[in-house]
Amino acid sequence: MAAGRGRSRRVSLPGVAELLRPAAPGPDGGDQRRASGREKHTQKITVYLSAEELLDLERARLALLRYGAAADRGRIVREAIAVLLADLDARGKDSLLARRIAVADTANAAASEATDNAESVGQQRLGQQRLG
Repeated sequence: MAAGRGRSRRVSLPGVAELLRPAAPGPDGGDQRRASGREKHTQKITVYLSAEELLDLERARLALLRYGAAADRGRIVREAIAVLLADLDARGKDSLLARRIAVADTANAAASEATDNAESVGQQRLGQQRLG
């Protein structure tokens, strides 16, 4: 083996979040899930965001930095996922995530129905014009 190659002698230390993480659940008692924090992540997903969502994420990163909590965007996303999933586990259909998705599904269904109705009316008018 060449000199300087091989196993690193660098010691892996926990990040600040792991060192300062409370040992007990949060004040609401439902904080069972934890974000993975600063460690090597072997699983990956790709999430596409709108320009506005990405800007909001960057604003959140900068706000956290002003509060003395430096975090990259991936860390913020992992923390947000952990919080939302803990709430879903604790509150089920009354959780923030379930309620927001249900509202979005209802809005999408209404928009889809309106589009279908408009297309149906348009097809009926087209049929009447052909007959007339």
